[in-house]
Amino acid sequence: MILDLRGLNALVCGSSKGIGYSIALALAESGANVTTLARNEKLLKENIQLLDTKQGQTHHYLATDLTQAEDLKKKLLVLTESTNYHILVNNTGGPPAGKLYTAQIEEFQTAFTQHLICNHILMQAVLPGMKVNKYGRIINIISTSVKQPLDNLGVSNTIRAAVASWAKTLANELAEWNITVNNVLPGATETERLTAIIQKEMQIHSKTEEQVKQTMLNQIPAKRFGKPNELASAVTFLASPLASYINGINLPVDGGRTKSL
Repeated sequence: MILDLRGLNALVCGSSKGIGYSIALALAESGANVTTLARNEKLLKENIQLLDTKQGQTHHYLATDLTQAEDLKKKLLVLTESTNYHILVNNTGGPPAGKLYTAQIEEFQTAFTQHLICNHILMQAVLPGMKVNKYGRIINIISTSVKQPLDNLGVSNTIRAAVASWAKTLANELAEWNITVNNVLPGATETERLTAIIQKEMQIHSKTEEQVKQTMLNQIPAKRFGKPNELASAVTFLASPLASYINGINLPVDGGRTKSL
């Protein structure tokens, strides 16, 4: 099974580090031309030099903040004037951990803009090109919480569910143009996000780091945390022509942690 993305253009959000960066690496290795998008221009400049170019790929970056919807619109307008994108990976850092009943209204508003509104802006920017190309893959990195809400991630649970419903609706609407929309649901993955969640759990429960980690690992049948490249492999498959009839799904990549089917 060869995942051949040569000649395809991919826009990968949140790709200066963590899962997003691993996805950018994997798509480039399969032959795609990758545009990385994140806030940290310094990291974007450094990391783009590490993307594979052995198959004649050319890579670019766009520095922007996914909490600034209007700025994103303006920059995407310029970007899509010169490039038609075949692949869009929506990915951004999750809302801070915490109990839902203590969450402030501003936390919901920020998360809604960052995760749903900006996803929608990105989708609308690349959609005309996907229709022209008769090829589109929109892949959203969200969370297993859309299947099973996670403790102490109240705002995230709420917003992720909204993104999942948004994606499923789009999947039904866009399929006739050979555009698929799917969600990849990371479990506990070795990123800065996981470190922050562990730190919050230590504060809430007055436990050591090792105690918190062991509690989390006990909930995972694989008995380990995931690695960003394992998420990236799933995304690369969904982005490829081989996944043309997979549409509107939530795919957990979580070592079996999620209890529901």
